[in-house]
Amino acid sequence: MKYFFLLLLCTFIPKNVGAQIYEVGVFAGGSNFIGDVGATDYISPNQAAFGVLGRWNRSERHSFRASVIFSDLKGIDRDSDDPRRVERNYEFDTSIIEISLGMEFTFFEFDLHTIGTKGTPYLYSGITFTHHDNSYFLANGEYTSENTNSWALGIPMALGYKTNISNQLVLAGEIGARYTFSDELDGSVPDSKDREALSFGNTNNNDWYMFTGITLTYTFGRRPCYCNF
Repeated sequence: MKYFFLLLLCTFIPKNVGAQIYEVGVFAGGSNFIGDVGATDYISPNQAAFGVLGRWNRSERHSFRASVIFSDLKGIDRDSDDPRRVERNYEFDTSIIEISLGMEFTFFEFDLHTIGTKGTPYLYSGITFTHHDNSYFLANGEYTSENTNSWALGIPMALGYKTNISNQLVLAGEIGARYTFSDELDGSVPDSKDREALSFGNTNNNDWYMFTGITLTYTFGRRPCYCNF
């Protein structure tokens, strides 16, 4: 994976690194979890999510992007369409902090220095680091903290649409899935090796979670020259 991101960087870093424009702003929306506990609906926000983000627009078609998002992930078996989960009646709730770095590609040119309103769909991907507390379920179904925490590595995959609403403000709506390389977020797999016997669910499938929301960013920086891209 690291070679893939190095290739992206080498491909898109131009000779003239002085041509640039920046965006900083906020994210607000909701999250939902997809794993071994709770419902498995793909887009069904049930917890609030908020954060900050920044973009470094390197051309009219792509940007480097970073964000930090805070949310809770909550799963309730009673909300599932699976009667086995409803009967099991497990429930978990954990707070997360997600740090995401990657690249955003627009379907059409998005030059904020041209006159008039403009908009474009976009795709975002990169890498995420998700901080969460470790927990597990006792044999009687009691959700119990391990009093430790971990970082889960993941891949974000987001689709959105953005448009300028003024000379310096950009509004976007986005739906994003996060695939993690961990099966511990919902407590179905304890972090401690001593509690492996308490693992349950499909241990071959890792955890996912979704963010659905809007971003509002403020643009600044001198007028760029995209002629070298």
